[in-house]
Amino acid sequence: MKLTFLGAAQTVTGSMHLLEVNGHRLLLDCGLYQGHRREAFERNRGFPFDPDTIDALILSHAHIDHSGNIPSLVRHGFRGEIFTTSATRDLCGTMLLDSAHIQEKDAEYLNKRHKHGTKVEPLYTMRDAVASLAFFHGVSYHRPFTPIPGVTAEFLDAGHILGSAITIMDINEEGRETRLVFTGDLGRDGLAVIRDPERVYKADYLISESTYGGRSRHPADDIEQELQDVVTHTARKGGKVIIPAFSVGRTQEIVYNLHQLADAGRIPEIPIFVDSPLSTNVTEVFRHHADCYDEETCKLLQDSGDPFGFGRLHYTRDVDESKRLNSTNVPCVIISASGMCETGRILHHLKNAITEPKNTILIVSFQAEGTLGQRLVERQQQVSIFGHQYTRRAEVAVINGFSAHADKDELLAWMANFDDDLKRVFLVHGNLDQAEMLAGGIKEQREVPVTIPARGDSVSL
Repeated sequence: MKLTFLGAAQTVTGSMHLLEVNGHRLLLDCGLYQGHRREAFERNRGFPFDPDTIDALILSHAHIDHSGNIPSLVRHGFRGEIFTTSATRDLCGTMLLDSAHIQEKDAEYLNKRHKHGTKVEPLYTMRDAVASLAFFHGVSYHRPFTPIPGVTAEFLDAGHILGSAITIMDINEEGRETRLVFTGDLGRDGLAVIRDPERVYKADYLISESTYGGRSRHPADDIEQELQDVVTHTARKGGKVIIPAFSVGRTQEIVYNLHQLADAGRIPEIPIFVDSPLSTNVTEVFRHHADCYDEETCKLLQDSGDPFGFGRLHYTRDVDESKRLNSTNVPCVIISASGMCETGRILHHLKNAITEPKNTILIVSFQAEGTLGQRLVERQQQVSIFGHQYTRRAEVAVINGFSAHADKDELLAWMANFDDDLKRVFLVHGNLDQAEMLAGGIKEQREVPVTIPARGDSVSL
């Protein structure tokens, strides 16, 4: 049995790992690598294997850095089943089409700028994305399934976003029994909307994320107060709060918390806009999966009929309505994608708000190196948007508690549940410094080898 790490190795993006057992090949995740545009395109346009040799794929959740290259996989010959939860399948039905639209528009833009150069082809098209959906197979939590011969798998709730899953794989190879657990992205206890991550008690090998493996953050309970302070402070100045937010999970969590604050009279009565067609479509998927809600959200559903809608909240789809938000002078909150400020309508809102001291840019998501979002977190004074330089005079606030990733203490507490059979831990989906700090914490907790694989590393289990 061989395990090869092909993405999200010593970085936080492009999740992809290959398990070879009993002469079959099982892919864990197939995400887009996100970062500098040229590097990302080169990394994403090819695979380090022949896609038609992959027998099946297990998808941990719908975020694009885990799911976003599935249309390319199918385009290049993959014809196996894609096993994931039903909620993830439904989210991908929206997200992969949106990703394909972005790929096509990016290629169109580049070809217009370089009319006489080599024509740029999108990584994949809307047609490819639609074709890939036919291979998705939704599986409920706690229902065993067989992705390839000799492997019995089961999903547990990872508590990261709607439908996210920890995958337990019980593997029989020539009579030898091995349990491999893959966390995908592991969530935090106490987050709004979704349930807490489930515990796992037995494994021989663990592949764990390490995004915040070296950081300890405020309890999730503190974020409502921080959000209240930012909104109230900015409204008193007569400004806008601009929130770049991922369409899946983060937008719905922000809306839920604003709903709670508004109901309690803890924030001024200003309009709140979700300006992202993708976020709007994703929220509809959330509404159809109440089976994934935690108890508090179920109660809000019973009391109000809609955890993601209230009087002063407006979802915008129309481009003209989005443009009008840029010219409005009244205090308001605008939530828009993308979460790392790299594409989408958020760039227009930032361009129009960034030079005004009365406005606040509120960062609520992890920001990868090289992104505009990271430059804002660093509070750089000069930033480039659409190729033009702007002087940042708007305030920048950061609320780390909204992150749907477990921090160091939470990861260690989750891993402490494993019994003494655990033979080895592999840390992925984290920058090297974060993974190294988490490795140190694990070694203090128990005597078990910890490996931080580089991209392309293989191990025999």
